[in-house]
Amino acid sequence: MEDGKLPAISRSLRYIQPSHYLFRVECVSALMNTNIEKYESGRFEAGGYKWRLCIYPNGNTKSNGKGYISLYLAIAETKKLPLGWDRGKGYISLYLAIAETKKLPLGWELDADGKLTRFNVMKTQSGFPQFLSLDILNDPSNGYLMEDSCIFGAEVFVMKYSGKGECLSMIKQPIDGTFTWVIENFSTLKEEVFYSDVFTVEDFKWKLILYPRGSSKTRNKSVSLFLELVDCETLDNQSKLYAEFKLLITAQGNLGHAKYHAKNWFCHSEKEWGVHDMLPLCDFDDRSEGFILIYYLTVQAKIAHLILSSSISS
Repeated sequence: MEDGKLPAISRSLRYIQPSHYLFRVECVSALMNTNIEKYESGRFEAGGYKWRLCIYPNGNTKSNGKGYISLYLAIAETKKLPLGWDRGKGYISLYLAIAETKKLPLGWELDADGKLTRFNVMKTQSGFPQFLSLDILNDPSNGYLMEDSCIFGAEVFVMKYSGKGECLSMIKQPIDGTFTWVIENFSTLKEEVFYSDVFTVEDFKWKLILYPRGSSKTRNKSVSLFLELVDCETLDNQSKLYAEFKLLITAQGNLGHAKYHAKNWFCHSEKEWGVHDMLPLCDFDDRSEGFILIYYLTVQAKIAHLILSSSISS
Protein backbone atom coordinates (compact mmCIF):
# COMPACT_ATOMS: atom_id res chain seq x y z
CA MET A 1 0.00 0.00 0.00
CA GLU A 2 1.08 3.58 -0.67
CA ASP A 3 -0.37 6.63 1.08
CA GLY A 4 -2.93 4.39 2.83
CA LYS A 5 -4.48 3.25 -0.46
CA LEU A 6 -5.30 -0.39 -1.07
CA PRO A 7 -3.76 -1.93 -4.17
CA ALA A 8 -6.11 -2.00 -7.14
CA ILE A 9 -7.18 -5.46 -8.19
CA SER A 10 -7.49 -6.56 -11.79
CA ARG A 11 -9.67 -9.68 -12.06
CA SER A 12 -9.80 -12.18 -14.90
CA LEU A 13 -11.18 -15.67 -15.42
CA ARG A 14 -9.36 -18.54 -17.08
CA TYR A 15 -9.55 -22.34 -17.20
CA ILE A 16 -5.89 -23.15 -16.59
CA GLN A 17 -4.86 -23.57 -12.98
CA PRO A 18 -2.05 -21.43 -11.50
CA SER A 19 1.26 -22.99 -12.42
CA HIS A 20 3.32 -22.62 -9.24
CA TYR A 21 1.28 -23.47 -6.16
CA LEU A 22 -2.15 -24.69 -5.08
CA PHE A 23 -3.49 -24.48 -1.54
CA ARG A 24 -6.68 -26.35 -0.68
CA VAL A 25 -8.62 -25.41 2.45
CA GLU A 26 -11.16 -27.91 3.76
CA CYS A 27 -13.71 -27.02 6.43
CA VAL A 28 -13.50 -23.32 5.63
CA SER A 29 -16.22 -22.51 8.14
CA ALA A 30 -14.21 -24.12 10.94
CA LEU A 31 -11.13 -22.15 9.95
CA MET A 32 -13.09 -18.90 10.09
CA ASN A 33 -14.10 -19.67 13.68
CA THR A 34 -10.58 -20.29 14.98
CA ASN A 35 -8.20 -17.74 16.46
CA ILE A 36 -5.79 -18.21 13.59
CA GLU A 37 -5.03 -14.72 12.37
CA LYS A 38 -2.59 -15.72 9.67
CA TYR A 39 -1.65 -19.02 8.08
CA GLU A 40 1.58 -19.53 6.12
CA SER A 41 1.66 -22.30 3.54
CA GLY A 42 4.54 -24.62 2.82
CA ARG A 43 7.39 -23.36 0.68
CA PHE A 44 7.42 -23.53 -3.09
CA GLU A 45 9.95 -22.41 -5.67
CA ALA A 46 9.47 -20.04 -8.59
CA GLY A 47 11.98 -17.94 -10.49
CA GLY A 48 14.89 -19.21 -8.43
CA TYR A 49 13.42 -18.11 -5.09
CA LYS A 50 11.37 -19.83 -2.40
CA TRP A 51 7.94 -18.46 -1.49
CA ARG A 52 4.93 -19.00 0.76
CA LEU A 53 1.28 -18.11 0.51
CA CYS A 54 -0.03 -16.16 3.50
CA ILE A 55 -3.75 -16.30 4.21
CA TYR A 56 -5.68 -14.22 6.71
CA PRO A 57 -9.00 -16.16 7.02
CA ASN A 58 -10.83 -13.20 8.53
CA GLY A 59 -8.81 -10.49 6.89
CA ASN A 60 -5.70 -8.51 7.70
CA THR A 61 -7.28 -5.94 10.00
CA LYS A 62 -4.08 -3.88 10.09
CA SER A 63 -4.50 -3.22 6.35
CA ASN A 64 -8.25 -2.61 6.25
CA GLY A 65 -8.98 -6.22 5.38
CA LYS A 66 -11.77 -6.86 7.88
CA GLY A 67 -14.64 -8.73 6.26
CA TYR A 68 -12.42 -10.14 3.56
CA ILE A 69 -9.99 -12.97 3.00
CA SER A 70 -6.52 -11.41 2.72
CA LEU A 71 -4.04 -13.25 0.51
CA TYR A 72 -0.33 -12.52 0.09
CA LEU A 73 2.82 -13.90 -1.46
CA ALA A 74 5.82 -13.86 0.89
CA ILE A 75 9.45 -14.58 0.12
CA ALA A 76 10.74 -17.35 2.39
CA GLU A 77 14.03 -17.80 4.24
CA THR A 78 15.41 -14.34 3.59
CA LYS A 79 18.32 -15.03 5.96
CA LYS A 80 19.55 -17.79 3.62
CA LEU A 81 19.45 -15.62 0.51
CA PRO A 82 22.79 -14.37 -0.92
CA LEU A 83 24.10 -11.01 0.21
CA GLY A 84 22.60 -8.17 -1.80
CA TRP A 85 19.61 -10.15 -3.10
CA ASP A 86 17.28 -7.29 -2.28
CA ARG A 87 19.34 -4.78 -4.26
CA GLY A 88 19.08 -6.72 -7.51
CA LYS A 89 17.07 -5.61 -10.50
CA GLY A 90 14.48 -8.36 -10.31
CA TYR A 91 10.78 -7.56 -10.19
CA ILE A 92 7.81 -9.81 -9.56
CA SER A 93 4.65 -10.15 -11.61
CA LEU A 94 2.17 -11.68 -9.17
CA TYR A 95 -1.10 -13.50 -9.75
CA LEU A 96 -3.15 -14.91 -6.87
CA ALA A 97 -6.21 -16.99 -7.61
CA ILE A 98 -9.24 -18.74 -6.16
CA ALA A 99 -11.09 -21.54 -7.92
CA GLU A 100 -14.65 -21.07 -9.12
CA THR A 101 -15.91 -24.59 -8.55
CA LYS A 102 -19.31 -24.09 -10.15
CA LYS A 103 -17.68 -23.84 -13.57
CA LEU A 104 -16.62 -26.99 -15.41
CA PRO A 105 -13.87 -27.29 -16.30
CA LEU A 106 -12.66 -25.64 -13.14
CA GLY A 107 -12.48 -21.88 -13.52
CA TRP A 108 -9.86 -19.74 -11.85
CA GLU A 109 -10.41 -16.14 -10.92
CA LEU A 110 -7.02 -14.44 -11.02
CA ASP A 111 -6.24 -11.24 -9.19
CA ALA A 112 -3.31 -9.02 -10.02
CA ASP A 113 -2.38 -5.51 -8.94
CA GLY A 114 -1.47 -4.46 -12.48
CA LYS A 115 2.11 -3.52 -11.65
CA LEU A 116 5.44 -5.09 -10.91
CA THR A 117 6.42 -5.69 -7.30
CA ARG A 118 9.90 -5.53 -5.86
CA PHE A 119 10.77 -7.48 -2.71
CA ASN A 120 13.46 -6.38 -0.27
CA VAL A 121 14.36 -6.71 3.41
CA MET A 122 11.69 -4.15 4.30
CA LYS A 123 9.04 -5.65 2.03
CA THR A 124 8.95 -9.43 2.18
CA GLN A 125 5.33 -9.93 1.13
CA SER A 126 2.90 -8.49 -1.38
CA GLY A 127 -0.74 -9.17 -2.08
CA PHE A 128 -4.32 -8.13 -1.41
CA PRO A 129 -5.84 -7.20 1.96
CA GLN A 130 -9.28 -7.33 0.32
CA PHE A 131 -8.74 -10.37 -1.87
CA LEU A 132 -12.34 -11.64 -1.62
CA SER A 133 -15.30 -10.57 0.48
CA LEU A 134 -16.33 -13.17 3.06
CA ASP A 135 -19.96 -12.56 2.14
CA ILE A 136 -19.22 -13.41 -1.49
CA LEU A 137 -17.13 -16.42 -0.47
CA ASN A 138 -19.83 -17.85 1.75
CA ASP A 139 -22.63 -17.43 -0.79
CA PRO A 140 -22.95 -20.86 -2.47
CA SER A 141 -24.31 -19.32 -5.66
CA ASN A 142 -20.94 -17.70 -6.33
CA GLY A 143 -19.26 -21.08 -6.59
CA TYR A 144 -16.14 -20.46 -4.54
CA LEU A 145 -17.04 -23.04 -1.90
CA MET A 146 -17.75 -26.67 -2.66
CA GLU A 147 -18.59 -28.91 0.30
CA ASP A 148 -17.09 -26.26 2.60
CA SER A 149 -13.73 -26.27 0.83
CA CYS A 150 -11.96 -23.92 -1.55
CA ILE A 151 -8.66 -23.78 -3.45
CA PHE A 152 -6.21 -20.90 -3.71
CA GLY A 153 -3.32 -20.67 -6.14
CA ALA A 154 -0.32 -18.56 -7.06
CA GLU A 155 1.75 -17.73 -10.12
CA VAL A 156 5.00 -15.88 -9.69
CA PHE A 157 7.14 -14.54 -12.54
CA VAL A 158 10.53 -13.14 -11.59
CA MET A 159 11.76 -10.62 -14.13
CA LYS A 160 15.49 -10.16 -13.97
CA TYR A 161 16.87 -7.30 -16.02
CA SER A 162 20.04 -8.45 -17.78
CA GLY A 163 21.55 -4.97 -17.83
CA LYS A 164 21.70 -4.97 -21.63
CA GLY A 165 19.85 -2.96 -24.25
CA GLU A 166 20.19 -1.01 -27.45
CA CYS A 167 19.99 2.65 -28.43
CA LEU A 168 19.37 4.08 -31.91
CA SER A 169 20.87 7.53 -32.56
CA MET A 170 19.94 9.23 -35.83
CA ILE A 171 21.80 11.96 -37.72
CA LYS A 172 20.22 13.44 -40.85
CA GLN A 173 22.24 15.42 -43.36
CA PRO A 174 25.56 15.75 -41.50
CA ILE A 175 27.03 19.19 -42.04
CA ASP A 176 30.45 17.70 -42.86
CA GLY A 177 29.13 14.84 -44.96
CA THR A 178 30.97 15.49 -48.27
CA PHE A 179 34.54 14.45 -48.98
CA THR A 180 36.36 15.22 -52.26
CA TRP A 181 39.43 13.32 -53.43
CA VAL A 182 41.36 14.43 -56.53
CA ILE A 183 43.54 11.73 -58.10
CA GLU A 184 46.19 13.11 -60.46
CA ASN A 185 47.71 11.33 -63.46
CA PHE A 186 45.03 8.71 -63.28
CA SER A 187 45.82 7.21 -66.70
CA THR A 188 49.34 6.34 -65.62
CA LEU A 189 48.54 4.71 -62.27
CA LYS A 190 50.09 1.27 -61.83
CA GLU A 191 49.08 0.30 -58.30
CA GLU A 192 46.16 -2.06 -57.86
CA VAL A 193 44.51 -0.10 -55.05
CA PHE A 194 44.59 3.47 -53.69
CA TYR A 195 43.40 4.79 -50.36
CA SER A 196 42.23 8.34 -49.73
CA ASP A 197 43.13 10.35 -46.68
CA VAL A 198 41.01 9.62 -43.64
CA PHE A 199 38.12 12.07 -43.24
CA THR A 200 35.66 12.58 -40.41
CA VAL A 201 31.88 12.76 -40.57
CA GLU A 202 30.05 13.25 -37.28
CA ASP A 203 32.98 11.92 -35.23
CA PHE A 204 33.29 8.77 -37.38
CA LYS A 205 36.40 8.24 -39.47
CA TRP A 206 36.10 7.11 -43.09
CA LYS A 207 38.22 6.62 -46.18
CA LEU A 208 37.68 5.80 -49.84
CA ILE A 209 39.21 2.78 -51.55
CA LEU A 210 39.75 2.95 -55.30
CA TYR A 211 40.76 0.11 -57.62
CA PRO A 212 41.83 1.82 -60.90
CA ARG A 213 41.74 -1.47 -62.84
CA GLY A 214 38.94 -3.06 -60.91
CA SER A 215 38.62 -5.27 -57.86
CA SER A 216 39.09 -9.03 -57.99
CA LYS A 217 35.54 -9.37 -59.32
CA THR A 218 35.92 -6.87 -62.18
CA ARG A 219 39.65 -7.02 -62.97
CA ASN A 220 40.48 -5.03 -66.15
CA LYS A 221 36.79 -4.35 -66.71
CA SER A 222 35.71 -1.56 -64.37
CA VAL A 223 36.92 0.96 -61.84
CA SER A 224 35.84 -0.13 -58.35
CA LEU A 225 35.12 2.25 -55.51
CA PHE A 226 34.30 1.58 -51.85
CA LEU A 227 33.62 3.52 -48.66
CA GLU A 228 35.24 2.15 -45.50
CA LEU A 229 34.46 2.91 -41.86
CA VAL A 230 38.00 3.20 -40.53
CA ASP A 231 37.25 3.07 -36.82
CA CYS A 232 35.02 0.00 -36.81
CA GLU A 233 37.17 -1.22 -33.94
CA THR A 234 35.72 1.51 -31.74
CA LEU A 235 32.29 -0.15 -32.03
CA ASP A 236 31.64 -3.04 -29.70
CA ASN A 237 30.56 -6.38 -31.14
CA GLN A 238 26.88 -5.53 -30.74
CA SER A 239 27.03 -2.05 -32.28
CA LYS A 240 26.66 -1.05 -35.92
CA LEU A 241 26.44 2.12 -37.99
CA TYR A 242 23.97 2.62 -40.83
CA ALA A 243 24.90 5.04 -43.62
CA GLU A 244 23.10 6.29 -46.71
CA PHE A 245 25.65 7.71 -49.12
CA LYS A 246 26.58 8.50 -52.72
CA LEU A 247 29.84 7.71 -54.48
CA LEU A 248 30.73 9.85 -57.49
CA ILE A 249 33.50 9.84 -60.08
CA THR A 250 33.93 12.86 -62.35
CA ALA A 251 36.41 13.05 -65.23
CA GLN A 252 38.45 16.16 -66.07
CA GLY A 253 36.45 19.04 -67.44
CA ASN A 254 33.23 17.46 -66.20
CA LEU A 255 32.83 15.67 -69.51
CA GLY A 256 31.40 12.59 -67.86
CA HIS A 257 30.65 11.09 -64.50
CA ALA A 258 29.48 7.96 -62.68
CA LYS A 259 27.24 7.91 -59.61
CA TYR A 260 26.31 5.17 -57.15
CA HIS A 261 23.68 5.39 -54.39
CA ALA A 262 24.21 3.02 -51.49
CA LYS A 263 23.07 2.17 -47.98
CA ASN A 264 24.70 -0.22 -45.58
CA TRP A 265 25.10 -1.25 -41.94
CA PHE A 266 28.81 -1.00 -41.09
CA CYS A 267 30.08 -3.24 -38.33
CA HIS A 268 33.02 -5.45 -37.32
CA SER A 269 32.24 -8.03 -39.96
CA GLU A 270 31.47 -5.53 -42.74
CA LYS A 271 33.50 -2.37 -42.55
CA GLU A 272 33.41 -1.37 -46.24
CA TRP A 273 30.74 -1.10 -48.90
CA GLY A 274 30.68 0.08 -52.47
CA VAL A 275 30.48 -0.96 -56.10
CA HIS A 276 32.74 -3.26 -58.13
CA ASP A 277 31.66 -1.94 -61.56
CA MET A 278 31.56 1.78 -60.82
CA LEU A 279 32.93 2.83 -64.19
CA PRO A 280 33.64 0.55 -67.19
CA LEU A 281 37.24 0.77 -68.36
CA CYS A 282 36.07 0.69 -71.96
CA ASP A 283 34.86 4.27 -71.46
CA PHE A 284 38.49 5.34 -71.32
CA ASP A 285 38.82 4.43 -74.99
CA ASP A 286 35.89 6.59 -76.03
CA ARG A 287 36.82 10.27 -76.45
CA SER A 288 33.17 11.28 -76.59
CA GLU A 289 32.79 10.16 -72.99
CA GLY A 290 35.65 12.39 -71.83
CA PHE A 291 37.59 9.62 -70.10
CA ILE A 292 40.54 9.34 -72.50
CA LEU A 293 43.97 10.48 -71.29
CA ILE A 294 42.72 11.18 -67.81
CA TYR A 295 45.10 13.56 -66.07
CA TYR A 296 42.96 13.77 -62.99
CA LEU A 297 39.89 12.09 -61.61
CA THR A 298 37.66 13.59 -58.95
CA VAL A 299 36.12 11.13 -56.51
CA GLN A 300 33.50 12.12 -53.97
CA ALA A 301 31.65 10.54 -51.09
CA LYS A 302 28.48 12.22 -49.84
CA ILE A 303 27.10 10.81 -46.60
CA ALA A 304 23.52 11.92 -46.16
CA HIS A 305 22.17 9.94 -43.24
CA LEU A 306 23.68 8.08 -40.27
CA ILE A 307 22.08 5.83 -37.68
CA LEU A 308 24.13 4.43 -34.83
CA SER A 309 22.88 1.30 -33.10
CA SER A 310 24.87 0.99 -29.88
CA SER A 311 24.57 -1.33 -26.94
CA ILE A 312 23.72 0.09 -23.54
CA SER A 313 24.11 -1.34 -20.08
CA SER A 314 23.27 -0.28 -16.57
